[in-house]
Amino acid sequence: MICAVYKSLKKPDTYLFVMPGQQLERAPQALLAMLGKLEYVMTVDLDKRDKLAQSDPQQVKTALLEQGYYLQLPPTVYAEGSA
Repeated sequence: MICAVYKSLKKPDTYLFVMPGQQLERAPQALLAMLGKLEYVMTVDLDKRDKLAQSDPQQVKTALLEQGYYLQLPPTVYAEGSA
């Protein structure tokens, strides 16, 4: 499964994965407004990846099939001693 990856220029380390051809049309308008301007990063073949930098390829594929997009948020950083 091929997908296109865009990064938010408004929200650091936030990426939107979409299926080529559908581009951004299936993502909710409220989400697109929150992300602001998006910049194309790359095209990824999820079938040829065992893992991605911060997401599970199978979860990305499932989200693309079910909702038409996958939103990758920045990793959560916990302060030492907090739970």
